[in-house]
Amino acid sequence: MTVTDRSHELINTAAQAAADKLAHDIVAYDVSDVLSITDAFLLASAPNDRQVKAIVDEIEERLSKELGTKPVRREGDREARWVLLDYVDIVVHVQHSEERVFYALERLWKDCPELELPEEAKATRGKAEEHAKLRAAEEAAELDGDWR
Repeated sequence: MTVTDRSHELINTAAQAAADKLAHDIVAYDVSDVLSITDAFLLASAPNDRQVKAIVDEIEERLSKELGTKPVRREGDREARWVLLDYVDIVVHVQHSEERVFYALERLWKDCPELELPEEAKATRGKAEEHAKLRAAEEAAELDGDWR
């Protein structure tokens, strides 16, 4: 099996929506050969719960407005640490950066082909790591200031 044109359209629209809301490390995998329930997974992350929710809301709104589709399932909303949007053809995972590192979904799907994404989505690669380094430097500076 291969990813359908419809699935590509959904993935690209969702990836663009996530990038527009400053998601980190957006990646999509063609899982059609290993799963019969969906064609593709889109993964994205954010450094805080509020941003996870904003990304999820934007993806849902954009897919509804532009492609006339709504998720058949939305899970993980209350905590906003890992929200899953199931559109049958694709499944979107938006995770808090800590969950993304802990669960490492990329390791599970590393043998699946990566799907081409819009430039803005590809430009988000490595953003979580940059953000983590910046936060560590800020925290170190705060601690350093406390000692003086």
